[in-house]
Amino acid sequence: MASRVVLKDTQREQRIFGARSLVAFGIVVLLLGVLLVRYYNLQINEFEAYSTASERNRVQLQPLPPKRGLIYDRNGMLLADNRPSYTLSLIIERVDDLDATLASLAELVTIEESDLEKFRSRAQERRPYDPVPLRFRLDDVEQAYIAVNRHRLPGVTVQAQLQRYYPHGELFAHALGYVGRINVEEMTQIDQADYRGTFHIGKIGIERYYEDELHGTVGYQTVETNAHGRVLRVLERFDPSPGEDLILHLDYDLQRVAHEQLAGRRGAVVAIDPLTGGVLAMVSTPSFDSNLFVNGISSRNYNALRDSPDVPLFNRTVQGQYPPGSTVKPMIAMAGLEAGLIDPLYTVPDPGWYRLPGDSRRYRDWILRIRGTGHAPRVDLKMALAESCDVYFYDLARRLTVDGIHDYLDHYGLGRPTGIDTTAERPGVLPSKAWKRAALGQPWYPGETLSVGIGQGYMLTTPLQLAVATSVLATQGEHREPRLVQWLGDEALEAPMVEPLIADGANWDAVVEGMREVVHGRRGTARAVAKGMNYEMAGKTGTAQVIGIAQDAVYNEDEVDERHRHHGLFIAFAPLEAPTIAVAVIVENGGGSSAAYPIARAVIDAWLEREAS
Repeated sequence: MASRVVLKDTQREQRIFGARSLVAFGIVVLLLGVLLVRYYNLQINEFEAYSTASERNRVQLQPLPPKRGLIYDRNGMLLADNRPSYTLSLIIERVDDLDATLASLAELVTIEESDLEKFRSRAQERRPYDPVPLRFRLDDVEQAYIAVNRHRLPGVTVQAQLQRYYPHGELFAHALGYVGRINVEEMTQIDQADYRGTFHIGKIGIERYYEDELHGTVGYQTVETNAHGRVLRVLERFDPSPGEDLILHLDYDLQRVAHEQLAGRRGAVVAIDPLTGGVLAMVSTPSFDSNLFVNGISSRNYNALRDSPDVPLFNRTVQGQYPPGSTVKPMIAMAGLEAGLIDPLYTVPDPGWYRLPGDSRRYRDWILRIRGTGHAPRVDLKMALAESCDVYFYDLARRLTVDGIHDYLDHYGLGRPTGIDTTAERPGVLPSKAWKRAALGQPWYPGETLSVGIGQGYMLTTPLQLAVATSVLATQGEHREPRLVQWLGDEALEAPMVEPLIADGANWDAVVEGMREVVHGRRGTARAVAKGMNYEMAGKTGTAQVIGIAQDAVYNEDEVDERHRHHGLFIAFAPLEAPTIAVAVIVENGGGSSAAYPIARAVIDAWLEREAS
């Protein structure tokens, strides 16, 4: 009988099915457990973190940068303005693929490699969700390209901001300074909360000195945004406080006249109101356009300015240190009068040269080259000032000694910063025995005192210092720190008084009379400038050597390279009886004072004409 074949094992299949069902059920239970644990973590343990992140995606706190204060001249002429500008920025947390987004933007607008480098640098210093600027000053076409493509550029935003603009370009560049983009070093120095949303900061000049007052206080607004970061509505707003406006002592017309007079030359002009200490004009040439620096100057433009032999970035008014030449002779004359070493009638023999006792060397007077002899057999104070007699001041310097000159001229503000409200001021040099020992480790020699007596040797002054010293002469001893800013908002800023220089009135009169003779005397060194003048001016010419000249050598200007020619200087104040303006002028390599005193005349004429109108 054949064996029975089993085709289906029902019991075995049931066992297999039961085992599989159990495994499947276990997997489902496990997955449900994982889901429940995750759900618990999301809804209970991490509820605050995720709800905050969700809210942050929907609601943002945006900084509102303040409007920078404006700057005006004394008559209300706008010198530093704010103009609308559009900035392309990225909120990196909302950008899906940064490299791809940057590549897409480069197809829509012009983005230089330098823009990318600066963008990456700023991105490292930012706060989370702060916009990082990529391109400044978008034009209308570029804005339109971005607007049309915003749906595919999450995290990209175009911000409208006010940006600094200098309507007069290079005319006030050195006086005002300029603002520029905040760099990495400055980010570590400023209060970042105060500068949220602000990309620029004062770099030099008034813009830097008054940065805290000009900047203002940042505001904030709470806004609701969509998934692409576009603002849907403003929930709450705290307006920013604008910076304070500044009104300067500077006069636009006077600045323009001084700049035009110096056009094409290297030099500086500083004009001061001796009664208030207000700086009426401050010009350094050649100059530059401040607007180039606001959004980052190009390498080509910066290299051209930096490498120019005329150094247009150099502010000669406060940084240029020059031998003052004979412009210090009125102050040295006052030192001799006050010390009782001379009086107005005291005379010195003048053969055209001077010798120290026991020394064979001849210290020549400038007149010797022209006349072959001195100014006169004997020279008194008035003639010494009017004709700038070196021999007279050689003798006086020897008797005063270098320390005596130092101690007296210190009262005029020489050899130290004036305290003006700007940046980068240099102190000059008012030498003494102690100074040389400390600076050079050498003793002082008698012949060096003679050089100081005519404003040469180690003595160095800035044009601003000479203008301040001239204002002390004009006011017969009143000394104020010079000031550029007259009004800060609604607050008047008065120039601080420095300890006055007390001196005998007759001595002041004698020196001023000598300075009047410089301009109005028959043999005055600046007599040419008085032609057609309807007022009286007191002045003093000066010529400063740039290169040394051997004792018996003859200086021939036509044979000397232009940059090795003498500097021309002139100081003056007017009107003589009641001065309202004091001026100092230097023309680098001008060949002599004849290059400087016509400039001072033009500036003083412009000022007095304005006062009369």
